[in-house]
Amino acid sequence: MDEGTGQETAGTPGTSISLDSVVRFIDIAVDALAQAREEIDALNVFPVPDGDTGTNMYLTVVAARDAIKAAMVDTSDDAPPPLVALARGALLGARGNSGVILSEMLGAVARRIGAARPGESSAAVLADALDQARTASYAAVGEPVEGTMLTVLRAAAEAALLCVKDPAARSGDVLTAAATAAREALGHTPEQLEVLAMAGVVDAGGRGLSVMLDAAVTVLTGHRPIPVTVPLGSHVIPVPHRPATDHDLSEDGPSYEVMYLLDAPDPEAGSLRTRLGELGDSVVVVGGDGLWNVHVHTDDVGGAIEAGLDVGRPYRIRVTHFAEQIAALAAPTGEPSVPLTGRCVVAVAAGPGLGELFAEAGAVVVLGSPTRRPSTGELLAAITGSGAREVVVLPNDEPTVRAALAAASTAEADHGGRGLRVSVIPTHTQVQGLAAVAVHEPGRAFDQDVTEMTATARHVRHGAVTVAAKQAITTAGPCEPGDALGVVAGDFAVVGEELGAVAIQVLERLLAAGGELVTIVSGEDSEGLAERTVAWVEEVHPGVDVMVYDGGQERYPLLMSVE
Repeated sequence: MDEGTGQETAGTPGTSISLDSVVRFIDIAVDALAQAREEIDALNVFPVPDGDTGTNMYLTVVAARDAIKAAMVDTSDDAPPPLVALARGALLGARGNSGVILSEMLGAVARRIGAARPGESSAAVLADALDQARTASYAAVGEPVEGTMLTVLRAAAEAALLCVKDPAARSGDVLTAAATAAREALGHTPEQLEVLAMAGVVDAGGRGLSVMLDAAVTVLTGHRPIPVTVPLGSHVIPVPHRPATDHDLSEDGPSYEVMYLLDAPDPEAGSLRTRLGELGDSVVVVGGDGLWNVHVHTDDVGGAIEAGLDVGRPYRIRVTHFAEQIAALAAPTGEPSVPLTGRCVVAVAAGPGLGELFAEAGAVVVLGSPTRRPSTGELLAAITGSGAREVVVLPNDEPTVRAALAAASTAEADHGGRGLRVSVIPTHTQVQGLAAVAVHEPGRAFDQDVTEMTATARHVRHGAVTVAAKQAITTAGPCEPGDALGVVAGDFAVVGEELGAVAIQVLERLLAAGGELVTIVSGEDSEGLAERTVAWVEEVHPGVDVMVYDGGQERYPLLMSVE
């Protein structure tokens, strides 16, 4: 497979896995988990009955999807290969015990597909990928427990390896065998884990994994999965229900879930896993190449964080108190003690200066850039952490719109009973976001405010200048590394030798239809470009007002808009 183009390599039929197939799988898996999310959440009684396994798995796969799609349109020299981006996106976006384990599974599969040799049977690649995912997942968990998603994956991998012993087996046959074995193993999980039998449910993580394997079968065969309510062998997938006692925490069980990302040398992962096992349970440490996602249930929050500090640099630390989370699930109305009030804007800012501008306008700021876009989890945290009843999200970047929509739908699904409303305005640029937040008025009705902000963003004519990182063919013609590129409405419109001249050509096009206000946002290494463009506007269009801001964004020395 040519990872850069997604085209199948030459060879006999069935000997390659295209990048397009991987993307279709991720898309279908996201949709399938979205539909099954509430069901999987209801099944969640182990290791802690906190009702979020489906949500965590969904958000992990959304993060993987967003990462691979962003990588496929990133033309910079330092852009990661799409399959590498998928694995990293899952790792960075993983949530909860199930999500962290799932990220390791996805990463192992992506790495094996990416390492496929020309002419290698796709059936053999997929079988080996599932087996490597099984090995990696078991190794990542401090104390593996049977009757969980690990058990379901092992059954799927064993069935895939058995299937591929037939030389005539194709990739669809392998995945069908794996998915069938996973459903059968899922039906047996209550026999392996007493807490599942007591609750009358199958394992939530295993159910989520089964949903994803069914999605893979759909991609390769076109066949839809068997409905979960029909008999599977001698077992039936139970209808989710939660017994009256399933909100109780074990008196001797850990009280907190601690998660963080960790920059640390690879050899330290084993010792960290051991140390965390001494502090609690449900230990999962996944990742590699110096980046790890760490998860543990513990009573010693400080000790868990210090364990990370001993071997590297922990960040994006997240601590959840199970008692509070489960009390919210158990409450008759599901309402927290603190009601949601007011309205806020959540805005993605591509640089520190832009962040200050959005913050001054009253927005909750999430930092992001073309090299580090915010995950769905980060946007979800900003939405729910705002405490607002009404939230407007400004992604300000086309690839980030998808993550914002996923975060918005998840937030409303989780907190709709509290009256939360979230609207995503599909702003594709920072200057569109600035224009939208400028007309934001909390005193208006929510729908009217969203309408006004959306209309303003759409009417902004926007452009930018950047420097070509590689040889390419653009809509404005061929370019060489170091050429100045002008962008108008998201498309390359000018190729030139000097940024200042190209910036003026972009402004000429933006002002061709008239305008009253030009906004210029300077970025890193702008080298006086803002001053030069301001001087040109004042000379050629003396009746047009000009606003200049220091945005500090990467890759784009100037962002421009005309209203």
